[in-house]
Parts: sequence; structure tokens; C-alpha cells
Amino acid sequence: MAKKKVKNKKPSQKWKKYKTENNKIVSRGKTCPKCSSFLGTHKDRLHCGSCSYVEIISKK
Repeated sequence: MAKKKVKNKKPSQKWKKYKTENNKIVSRGKTCPKCSSFLGTHKDRLHCGSCSYVEIISKK
């Protein structure tokens, strides 16, 4: 049998979700009010992958 091709995974970029202010770590993104994980940002909504919470961004 032929070997399967290995797909190269994109490395985690969790360091982009935080910043430091006055020697304290502060989160940049918005967190889910239900499960406190980060919300994924799409062009028209914010979505939680863990509990399926959705916030619609209105265009006004």
C-alpha cells in the first residue's frame, strides 16, 4: 500500500489573542458569555465554536 500524504497543519496563533498593558495580560478578542471561550470573528457575526453562541453584527 502507498503511504498517505502528510498535510502540514497551520501552527496555533493564540499569542495574537492577548496583549500586555502595564505588565498585565489582557485579552484582545471578545469572549463568549456562556462558556468564556473566544468568539470567532466573521464578516457579519461573532460565533462560539464550543457552545454555538452567535452574535449578529448589524450594518448601520
